[in-house]
Amino acid sequence: MSFNPEPDHLLDASELNCPLPLLKAKQALSKMDVGQLLQVIATDAGSVRDFKTYTDQSDHVLLKSFTDQGKFIYLIQRG
Repeated sequence: MSFNPEPDHLLDASELNCPLPLLKAKQALSKMDVGQLLQVIATDAGSVRDFKTYTDQSDHVLLKSFTDQGKFIYLIQRG
């Protein structure tokens, strides 16, 4: 049985081009409590690199990143 935590917040950044998905995610994370989960849905392929780089350089944790039917899904824990 796999552990699939429910996100506390959902950000649909579909159809937004780089760097908007990341900027919107940063804004959402800044309003969240430490430990809460943000799920982001994006359609911009550049977001894969952006979210990995951002979480590597911040105190947030990229728990999950996958593609589903042309959408890039990220689960980020607020650091």
